[in-house]
Amino acid sequence: MTPARSPWAAAAALSILLSILHTWPLATAPGTLSRNDNGDAQLNEWILAWVAHQLPRAPAQLFEANIFYPAHDVLAFSEPLIVPALIGAPLAWLGVSPVLVFNLMMMAGYALTAFAGFAVLYRWTGNWTAGMLAGSTFAFNTHTLTRLPHVQGLHIYGLPLALAAADALLVHARIRDALWLALWMTVLAYTSGYLVVFAAVMIGVAVVVRAADWYPNAARVVGAFVTAAAISVLAILPLWIPYRRVAREQHMVRSLEIVNEYSATLKGYLASAGTLHISTWSARFFKDPVDSFFPGFVVIALTLAAIRVALGPQSDRLMRRRVMMLVAIAASGFVLSLGTHTPVYGWVYAVFPPMQGLRAAARFGNLFLLGLSLLAGLGLAAWQARQARARWAGPLTAALLVAANLEAVRAPFEYRRFEGIPAVYDLLADVPGRVVLAEVPFYPHQAVFENAEYVLNSTRHWRPLMNGYSGYIPDSYNKYAASFWYFPEERAIKAMHEAGVTHVMVHPLRFGHEADDVIRQISARTDFELVAISRGIRLYRLQP
Repeated sequence: MTPARSPWAAAAALSILLSILHTWPLATAPGTLSRNDNGDAQLNEWILAWVAHQLPRAPAQLFEANIFYPAHDVLAFSEPLIVPALIGAPLAWLGVSPVLVFNLMMMAGYALTAFAGFAVLYRWTGNWTAGMLAGSTFAFNTHTLTRLPHVQGLHIYGLPLALAAADALLVHARIRDALWLALWMTVLAYTSGYLVVFAAVMIGVAVVVRAADWYPNAARVVGAFVTAAAISVLAILPLWIPYRRVAREQHMVRSLEIVNEYSATLKGYLASAGTLHISTWSARFFKDPVDSFFPGFVVIALTLAAIRVALGPQSDRLMRRRVMMLVAIAASGFVLSLGTHTPVYGWVYAVFPPMQGLRAAARFGNLFLLGLSLLAGLGLAAWQARQARARWAGPLTAALLVAANLEAVRAPFEYRRFEGIPAVYDLLADVPGRVVLAEVPFYPHQAVFENAEYVLNSTRHWRPLMNGYSGYIPDSYNKYAASFWYFPEERAIKAMHEAGVTHVMVHPLRFGHEADDVIRQISARTDFELVAISRGIRLYRLQP
């Protein structure tokens, strides 16, 4: 089944439609609905906004972001998200809110990933339905649909596109394929450190499994891969330097003990968050939060079909080798996602230094899902080719595409209403001279996620903020939190003076039953000057 006039336009349109349906009802009010119940969503909203704000003004200072003041290289505490930020930057420059930009980039990530998966399978087989099945099941599955707050986990289109470039390079050894591979590796790196590591592992596995393809032409193939690697390294170097500096100076290295806490389990591969599954059989396996990777019954059946065809005596040699490659990629993703539950992760961790910056080993499950989605597409294409003359073949393939997506559906989602950032934050943007803001309560390390709203609110002024939230918490924050947490006690205010704080944003409601007493104590002090009140939030100027 192939749209007669424009298969590419039809695939793009369906990818967008599926993105809208799978995130429903977000498209009905993307400016006011949000996932701000999750601190990671607010962090990523801030990152997208910061990159769009800073790149045109001071690109050399991109990583010197405004949170966790006075720590350095703060953007390197989490994913860079530079690629999705650049996609959404024109909207940010027009004054669109960070929440709306984030929501649109969330839906764009899903749609682009579905289209990329389609593009790879369609190029390989010429089968439109098989391409859409591969793309949609890679973009919309139980894992990605539990990661709406993580925009880096949705903009994963570089993985299938890097694999397609590596596949072409193994067969043809063309420089243009090396350039495409370098481009997609760079796109992955400038989106997420995890993704470029996944891609490196994926390509390494492909090269080993496909040795029969490239060995007769080893010199040209190796030369092309070296070219791709050299270009990628040069392109990624400006990004690598601040991350390396943070790892060295602030000890941001993930130990195997930490990895153990974020490793997948065998039960996770039986867990599905899809409404159809969780309402019937999967609830016993899916305990939120969990990294779930069940690919769906349709994908499993079609994957087995692809393997069966590949093992048959009349199978196409290139298809057989691609099937072997995808099986190996899926298997490597599965094993590595188990983290320290097997010795394999420790071996790779020891010999491949970029692994030492990863915390959530479970996310290697993306390679498992990619492998199975492409295998399912190959299986559907092979089956449809054998049943081409049957009248029911077309409707049945369409039904399989629909069924695969129905298995993944979690919508409608519950979103939190976003009321906008309080106007009091706008005042800080216009304050002349030096501004250093502290927001209270100032939470200790174990509750640092409570700062996420402060981080998002800082997009209204971009002034240095002593609070912060990210994947890594610097020692300087823990030092200040040890005293600031006791605000409005004298020791906390004294520490604020010593740290150079010029303004304090007080959130009385967060103090609970102590709110009135906090306001009373501050009002009695001569070094706190009330500037403004908005939605109950009180901005004070801290006098020397």
